[in-house]
Amino acid sequence: MAVFITGDTHGDFSRLTEGVFPDLDELSREDYLLICGDFGGIWDGKKKEQKQLDWLESRPFTTLFVSGNHENYDLLAQYPEREWQGGRVQVIRPHILHLMRGQVFTLEGKTFFTMGGARSHDISDGILERYDPDLKDKEAELRAAGALFRINRLTWWRQELPSGAEYQTARENLEKHGWAVDYIVTHCAPSAVQKALLGEKAEADPLTDFLEEVRQRCCFDCWFFGHYHDDKAIGGKFALLYEEIVQVC
Repeated sequence: MAVFITGDTHGDFSRLTEGVFPDLDELSREDYLLICGDFGGIWDGKKKEQKQLDWLESRPFTTLFVSGNHENYDLLAQYPEREWQGGRVQVIRPHILHLMRGQVFTLEGKTFFTMGGARSHDISDGILERYDPDLKDKEAELRAAGALFRINRLTWWRQELPSGAEYQTARENLEKHGWAVDYIVTHCAPSAVQKALLGEKAEADPLTDFLEEVRQRCCFDCWFFGHYHDDKAIGGKFALLYEEIVQVC
């Protein structure tokens, strides 16, 4: 039994095929592949997407993911919740599970704290309203200008950032574990780590600041995150993942 972790998939699961994921033939349902947000398999709910989820369910391992900023939170909210391995999950398929925010799970005898979500970088020129009668004209104008924008509840959801209740749940669960876990899995990075990664381009927000609090208060062995579309180690205990798949235990 093993736990593997990778970065954003955005609905493209080609790295989980034979020949790309070299350990595939040896895995079972008791082995886990954990995606660090922007899973992207729940986006439009159409038939093609359902077939992709069925294909992912057919993989020999169990797929786990934390949420990112590119998920359809209206669709995600429709999936049932249950308790699993010490924390709350949403069941997408029997072997595809969303690890909810602020939870601590025990996998292979190791504890994993999960806190999905991130602030979108591609909304600096505004968020359009889906049912605005002038939407098409506004969208065409912004596209022609090369603007960065998204559409509320069509390509962007406010739930990309945690709610107050989710922050409270996270603190309560970390308190129960004495602010000590083996691994932390998030989509974005703590403010200080993001600053080291992006330099002057880094912009802190409530989630990165909360994760900074966790960085300073929590004892952990390694912290895995995605979001920034690169593969690199940072400061010894932090691993930014994108296309790489790493085995952690």
